[in-house]
Amino acid sequence: MATKDPTAVERANLLNMAKLSIKGLIESALSFGRTLDSDYPPLQQFFVVMEHCLKHGLKVRKSFLSYNKTIWGPLELVEKLYPEAEEIGASVRDLPGLKTPLGRARAWLRLALMQKKMADYLRCLIIQRDLLSEFYEYHALMMEEEGAVIVGLLVGLNVIDANLCVKGEDLDSQVGVIDFSMYLKNEEDIGNKERNVQIAAILDQKNYVEELNRQLNSTVSSLHSRVDSLEKSNTKLIEELAIAKNNIIKLQEENHQLRSENKLILMKTQQHLEVTKVDVETELQTYKHSRQGLDEMYNEARRQLRDESQLRQDVENELAVQVSMKHEIELAMKLLEKDIHEKQDTLIGLRQQLEEVKAINIEMYQKLQGSEDGLKEKNEIIARLEEKTNKITAAMRQLEQRLQQAEKAQMEAEDEDEKYLQECLSKSDSLQKQISQKEKQLVQLETDLKIEKEWRQTLQEDLQKEKDALSHLRNETQQIISLKKGLVWLKDKEATHCKLCEKEFSLSKRKHHCRNCGEIFCNACSDNELPLPSSPKPVRVCDSCHALLIQRCSSNLP
Repeated sequence: MATKDPTAVERANLLNMAKLSIKGLIESALSFGRTLDSDYPPLQQFFVVMEHCLKHGLKVRKSFLSYNKTIWGPLELVEKLYPEAEEIGASVRDLPGLKTPLGRARAWLRLALMQKKMADYLRCLIIQRDLLSEFYEYHALMMEEEGAVIVGLLVGLNVIDANLCVKGEDLDSQVGVIDFSMYLKNEEDIGNKERNVQIAAILDQKNYVEELNRQLNSTVSSLHSRVDSLEKSNTKLIEELAIAKNNIIKLQEENHQLRSENKLILMKTQQHLEVTKVDVETELQTYKHSRQGLDEMYNEARRQLRDESQLRQDVENELAVQVSMKHEIELAMKLLEKDIHEKQDTLIGLRQQLEEVKAINIEMYQKLQGSEDGLKEKNEIIARLEEKTNKITAAMRQLEQRLQQAEKAQMEAEDEDEKYLQECLSKSDSLQKQISQKEKQLVQLETDLKIEKEWRQTLQEDLQKEKDALSHLRNETQQIISLKKGLVWLKDKEATHCKLCEKEFSLSKRKHHCRNCGEIFCNACSDNELPLPSSPKPVRVCDSCHALLIQRCSSNLP
């Protein structure tokens, strides 16, 4: 005959002893009919049997002084898995008389029985076999099916009420010996009717436990299926990792090629910088000669502004006198509304003129691409116009400030209008002559305002032209600065996210260098191609460089 595994025999014996102990405890407790205490013999034997079951297959833990083999470690683990068990663990650790881990484990079992949650706590423990493997051998009772059966049998203990005094009991020095005489009974003791009724109830509990065991088996099978799916996903990830390594090797080869191209570009940019330095020096000399003439123009404009400011102050004084009368305020409001409508019409006309000027500029740009001498002369003119724009903008700001002050004065006059209304009615006869005189003055003011509008329109046109010239100069200076700095070619390892959309790079979202700024972008943010000064053929550029280069081309137009 084939010899049986001794560990399997031990598990079977412990399972049978647990069945007898639980069955005898339930039968005796039901016949006893009262709350059980610590001196009840079947209850004492139950704790001894549970202690042997929990000790089976327990790993020996080495310490500095001795070898430690205790069941308190796995029971203490229940607190992390079942939050309601934290109260039991805390109360066990607070007991003053307990000094050994075995004593704490015995106290834990007694408190769990009183709470009627021993089966729930141990069920959470046997489900986590990966955590139990730290405390038990693979052949231990808690790691096999016998442990699940015992946990199912423990559900029947919920019908028992126990009141156990843990504080005064010496749990550290107790010797746990199983008394088999309690479970060896005569055949005459089995025939009682009351016992048959109790056995029927126990059988019902057994059926419940078997149903619970089936549910546990279904959860185990579902866990096995999850493990299989995880293994399949792991193999897929390994294959993807191999593909990613191949792509990295290819990208490294492309990086070497791009570095060689970068060196050639640097050589070309250095040569171009030397040429641009000579051009900048000549432009500075011409700028110094032209500055003297612009200073004279600035003095003339300043004198004109002083005259205009005096005229404006006279107008404001007259408006302050006229504000005291209601009829004059209404006329002034109508004039202001007309002025606003006229300004809006002039703005619409200016926008249309700007669109026409843009179309003309595009045509002129196509004609003047080959004329480099004409561009140099325009650059000198632009330098002169830049100072003019500064002067004109200062004059415009002063005029706007005066207009704002006049509007504020008008608003204050409206508030004071109600106060002076009664006084104006009494003095209306004497002021009618003054009204006729003021109407003549208003006619003169209207003519002055028309002259100012025409002057303002001419200033806006000159300002627009000078802004275009200034933007052209700024673009050229930015090109010179960018050429001085040179291209900074960012390494692939340094970039983990796209520069524009800030999305992380992956196998589907690959990296692409912008041939203008050297930064790394995704395909969606760098799907543009334009010719650059370093390469006449169209090359890949990012969206921001594409917009900047298009703006430069449009600003180069006269």
